[in-house]
Amino acid sequence: MTWLSPSFPVGAFAYSSGLEWAVEAGDITDSTSLREWLGSMLIDGAGFNDAVFLAHTHRALTAGDAAALADVAALAAAMVPSRERQLETATQGRAFMDIARAAWSCAALEQAIAGLKQAPVYPVAVGLVSAAHGIALALTLHAFLHALTANWISAAARLVPLGQTDSQRTLASLEEIVGATGRRAFEATLDDLGSTTFRADLASMRHEAQYTRLFRS
Repeated sequence: MTWLSPSFPVGAFAYSSGLEWAVEAGDITDSTSLREWLGSMLIDGAGFNDAVFLAHTHRALTAGDAAALADVAALAAAMVPSRERQLETATQGRAFMDIARAAWSCAALEQAIAGLKQAPVYPVAVGLVSAAHGIALALTLHAFLHALTANWISAAARLVPLGQTDSQRTLASLEEIVGATGRRAFEATLDDLGSTTFRADLASMRHEAQYTRLFRS
């Protein structure tokens, strides 16, 4: 709960995962269109993919499979649709790992990090820390996806804008999808990775050229 709290200093408040462009383009105008957009991102886009990377990271570390861990970390870093999404996941991963090592360091975590060839991106970092401390994978997946969704809604609340009540209604309406996506990711193989959220991927690319921006992605 602490690691995936909005107050945990990974800088998530600075990123919108392309939502800023989607609002400017008129794709997201209210709580209903926001729910549809985020539901797609969870089921068929970045939400599901990141959860799969988290799950395979967790299992590789638990099994002591350094080669599999390195492969998952490399694939997760490569499988992003835009430069700004790369910045988002890499920066949050680095911040998450730095703080976790400073306050919750353990031998298993340090050993795993030493075997990686690159800094872990955000879902990989969460998978590493949770596995090293023996946090159950199913619980970690649900908490991770809930935190991801809550941050997207927080960004939309400032962009649309949405009131607090509509924001919470949107989060409540997505909880079933959050749980279902976590269960799918728990069972998924790396061959199940993929995305059909083309508009969201375009949004993350178009954000780079927006004239005025509140968010870094």
